[in-house]
Parts: sequence; structure tokens; C-alpha cells
Amino acid sequence: MGAQHNRTLAMLGTAAVAAHAIIAALHGMAHTDLGIQMNAAQTAFIDVVIVATPIIAAIALWTRFAHAGAIVLAVSMTGSLLFGVYHHYVAISPDHVAHLPAGNLQGLFRVTAVLLVISEAFGAGVGVWGAQRAS
Repeated sequence: MGAQHNRTLAMLGTAAVAAHAIIAALHGMAHTDLGIQMNAAQTAFIDVVIVATPIIAAIALWTRFAHAGAIVLAVSMTGSLLFGVYHHYVAISPDHVAHLPAGNLQGLFRVTAVLLVISEAFGAGVGVWGAQRAS
């Protein structure tokens, strides 16, 4: 992988992870306001795959482990995307955008649910692009 490609990958990947983290934090605020709770398995998935792993991937993108970081970014963002789409748009529950409990942050919940899809798709795409360019 060339130096310019590494730098571009690291910058794009870090931007994707930072944007995703901000959106996820806002989405979490909406969850709290609406009283939408996750079970233990969902919480573990969120903590590991959606929160921690993209940060680890972004750090790796700035090191000699950039190829591995790109793969981890692609996998974590794809997992996050599938989890979010399923829970926000497929499974009928209080976490579904059309079945939200009453609360002040329903609008924020819906907007951030869409923005999560966009940021996760972008992050997954950056990871796939980076991994392909390095292989």
C-alpha cells in the first residue's frame, strides 16, 4: 500500500468512525429519553462491535497494521449496519422507528437512525476499499 493511499485511508476511516461515534452518542441520548432499553446481548454487541471495534480499527489505520484496520473497520461497520437496520426498520419493537414510545426525542431517534445507516455504510465502504487496495 502506498503512503498516499495509507494516509487517505486513515483520514477517511477516522472521519467515518468519528462521525459514527457522534451520531451513536446522540442516538443513545434518544434511547435514554424514550426509555428504550437493550437486553444484555444487545448491550454487549453495541459496546463491542458498534462502539469499541471501530475505534480500534481507526487507530490501526494510522499504523503499519492499516490493512488489518481496514478489514476490522469493514466488518465492524457492516455488523453495526445490519444490527441497526434490523432493530430500527425490521423487528417490531420499541426500538423500531415506527413504534417508538412517547418522548421528546422521537425526532432525534429517527434522524440518527437514518444517519447511522449512512455512516455505517460509508465506514464499511471505506474499510472494503482500503482492504482491497492493500491486498
